[in-house]
Amino acid sequence: MVVRGRGLGLEIVLSEDDLTASLDALDARFAEQRDFYRGSGATVLFGSAVPTDEQFARLRGILDVRGITLRALQGGADVERRAREENVEFSVATQERLSPAARSLVADFAGARNDIAGRRKRGESRVRRASTGEAPQLRLAEAVTTLYHAGTLRGGQALHHVGNLVVVGDVNPGAEVVATGDILVFGRLCGVAHAGAQGDEVARVYAIALRPVQLRIASRIAADDDGAARGAQEPEVAFVREAHIVIVPFHRMEVPN
Repeated sequence: MVVRGRGLGLEIVLSEDDLTASLDALDARFAEQRDFYRGSGATVLFGSAVPTDEQFARLRGILDVRGITLRALQGGADVERRAREENVEFSVATQERLSPAARSLVADFAGARNDIAGRRKRGESRVRRASTGEAPQLRLAEAVTTLYHAGTLRGGQALHHVGNLVVVGDVNPGAEVVATGDILVFGRLCGVAHAGAQGDEVARVYAIALRPVQLRIASRIAADDDGAARGAQEPEVAFVREAHIVIVPFHRMEVPN
């Protein structure tokens, strides 16, 4: 579940996999900030999920008690019917989804610790902060979509996007960011990050403070054993070199001629 500002209103993205848990997270999020959103209008994105009558009634209750006006819905045919009943705007969910192969690579919190533990035993887990060797060049952005999210992601929240992903805020422990392209975090990255989720090994992860619990680039995976304790003092970038994820300071990136 993600809540973000869009124009003069809110955009609420509910999980397609578990609407009930997503509504629980939404209720808890609004409870933390009480009347902060009162008077706002909201667009709710269901994706391919089909809400039950009880789930939709709960959504309306969560919004109503906080003084938030439901302005629009996005989703499939069943959501369109509800939009007509509620007399609100509707748009079809057209955003490209992660492929089945990419979804199988999405970082999962339940299995992450076991996965990392096994790789540590084989000496594969640590993210190496390179002190020698050339850093890659900066590159022009590919002609793909970029999702821009302003705000901190708390534990249990996730952003998945087909394209590049930019977060202006922190990614806290327990939060997850997944993109098929690059990931850029203008803040502290302390959760799980998976760039190149559909197999792009030239994808990169940038952050002002790169202290992830787990990093993935394409099918490569690593745990930052020392980043949180050491506390990098400058922006860094993670990329794949010789089949391993390594990290270098951003200032070492070369500008192409």
